[in-house]
Amino acid sequence: MDDVEFSEALETVLRDLRAQCVVRPRIRVDDTYGIMLHAPDGSGQGLTSPLGGTVAERLANLADQVQEWAVEALWSEGAPAVWPNCPTHPDTHPLTPTVAADTAVWVCPKSGATIARIGELESR
Repeated sequence: MDDVEFSEALETVLRDLRAQCVVRPRIRVDDTYGIMLHAPDGSGQGLTSPLGGTVAERLANLADQVQEWAVEALWSEGAPAVWPNCPTHPDTHPLTPTVAADTAVWVCPKSGATIARIGELESR
């Protein structure tokens, strides 16, 4: 994944984060760790540029990394550690980023139903 594709993929995932997560990351570029997401408590997580796979697989991989950051950041803020929230099963489990029909999507891990394309979650 080149820098332009990575930036575009990250912006796609961040749209979903802004739509449904109460914790906002501070994004920084670190010479050693690359792109870092920092939580309000000061903790940070580096994002790696997925190698190989299709564009959809790389986007789903990046969404998985941002989801890991969001769950930890929510927990540290005392909020329910569920992002993105499954609309069918609220506050029970997060959606899972995956690929279906060559498209990166969020699915309910319980039913397997596709909820939205990654980058197209509705605001709550």
